[in-house]
Amino acid sequence: MRIALFGTSADPPTTGHQEILGWLSERYDRVAVWAADNPFKSHQTPLEHRAAMLQLLIADIDAPRHNIALEQELSSLRTLETVEKAKLHWGENVELTLVIGSDLLTQLPNWYRIEDLLQEVQLLIVPRPGYAIDESSLEVVQLGGKMAIASLTGLDISSTAYREHGDSQALTPPVVAYINREHLYKCQDASKKRFQLR
Repeated sequence: MRIALFGTSADPPTTGHQEILGWLSERYDRVAVWAADNPFKSHQTPLEHRAAMLQLLIADIDAPRHNIALEQELSSLRTLETVEKAKLHWGENVELTLVIGSDLLTQLPNWYRIEDLLQEVQLLIVPRPGYAIDESSLEVVQLGGKMAIASLTGLDISSTAYREHGDSQALTPPVVAYINREHLYKCQDASKKRFQLR
């Protein structure tokens, strides 16, 4: 069985994440998704809210194979621990592919026991606009990793753009409804006030 492992710190998850998940579901037997805390980033929203939004995002994907699932129990600050949990869950004979955006390539050499991690998984890099994949960013190959680059380029949208500008075009309606109900982002409250002043 081929399993794509897709942990994301998405704050909030966007239609860009949704597109990647749909693409993965066509190519892997199972797509395991979880909300993660990236130790190299600061997070505005608690993990449980990001997991709930991811669940809504997944439920909104029309995946004919129904093979995408939130596997929040895989979440860990250390990806190697996540992979160990995945092997306990699905057994040793699965083929695990860790999916990361090209924006994380420069962080990879600093990940916990990266050489050990790369012995356990294949790496699939999803190109993101603004984050070139060049020789210096591919140092991971020198760390002994098996790597492929996805034939999909992520959408030119980001969670940061929503947090900073409140543009909800990049979000799915269920995620927007959740954000409004839980009052998660300052930009959401500010855009409501602008609307009420008109």
